[in-house]
Amino acid sequence: MSELTRFAPIPRRPVQRWWLDLPVLAIQWLEFFRPVIDLIARLWLANIFWKSGLTKIASWDSTIMLFTYEYHVPLLPPELAAYLATAVELGGAALLAIGFAARFGTAALFILNIVAAISYAGLSEVGLKDHFFWGLLLLIFFFHGPGKLSIDHWIRTKVF
Repeated sequence: MSELTRFAPIPRRPVQRWWLDLPVLAIQWLEFFRPVIDLIARLWLANIFWKSGLTKIASWDSTIMLFTYEYHVPLLPPELAAYLATAVELGGAALLAIGFAARFGTAALFILNIVAAISYAGLSEVGLKDHFFWGLLLLIFFFHGPGKLSIDHWIRTKVF
């Protein structure tokens, strides 16, 4: 072996194309922040229903009047419908926000959302789009679950 070949540099690998790794890095970045995004979306959606429930409680006489004359909920007397809607909005929003029994709360809010969209004849096109959007988000949390920043995830990892 000659002196030159003994100390020859190691052949380099082909030039790496760093830009081919960008999609992988972007997906890893999104996966890292997914629990935070899930939490923000859950809190935003829960806030909508929570505020609606608080509005109903703030003026109960008006709520009963609205359920009697404006919202025509099928199969239920107006007063019972008002109690159930308020309980589902507040209870479902609280469950969704903290991520405890979130699929149960989400299912109840989804059903309430459908009934609200159907039973209120004066719902505008924009209001109908809002209900549609909220329904899609609720379905995502129903099928996907509340995410890693939730009590459900903690129970699933610690207990089971």
